Amino acid sequence: MARSVLTIVDVQERLFNAMDAERRDDMVANVKILATAARRLQVPVLVTEQYPKGLGRTLPEVKTLVADVAPFEKTAFSCADAEGFVDRLRALEAEHVILTGIEAHVCVLLTALDLLKRGLRVSVVADAVCSRRAANLEIGLDQARQAGATITATETVVFQLLGRADSDAFRELSKLLR
Repeated sequence: MARSVLTIVDVQERLFNAMDAERRDDMVANVKILATAARRLQVPVLVTEQYPKGLGRTLPEVKTLVADVAPFEKTAFSCADAEGFVDRLRALEAEHVILTGIEAHVCVLLTALDLLKRGLRVSVVADAVCSRRAANLEIGLDQARQAGATITATETVVFQLLGRADSDAFRELSKLLR
């Protein structure tokens, strides 16, 4: 995928615990798969934290995978309004942003809408986003789709990034998807 950047939106301690209990563990497992794949395939990763003083920091199990990535702290709901975020995308020459995180109908959606307006391709990874309520998750995904974002799955993204099966990367990463 051309100049993709993985963005992990607000997967923070206090937010995570407030999410739909039936989805949140699968969501974070998929975020971890995507972060691992991005690292292996040298896809840049950005991390955001919404008001970390009140909502805590990135979940430790995610943070260990992206320990060298300084999170963009924000109070705006859209990551595009976080200081330095869009500049970093420009510096990376991003053409495509893969969005994961919390909440699908707020920060993930508003980020998707802003990035689409800036002419970037956006994929929202449906099984790697979460909301407090299932209905809000679906609303967020539907609205992102209507605006032009691609709604996709973790496995699809990993295979798109890999591109082919005849590599060491495929052999390593395919184990994560079993």
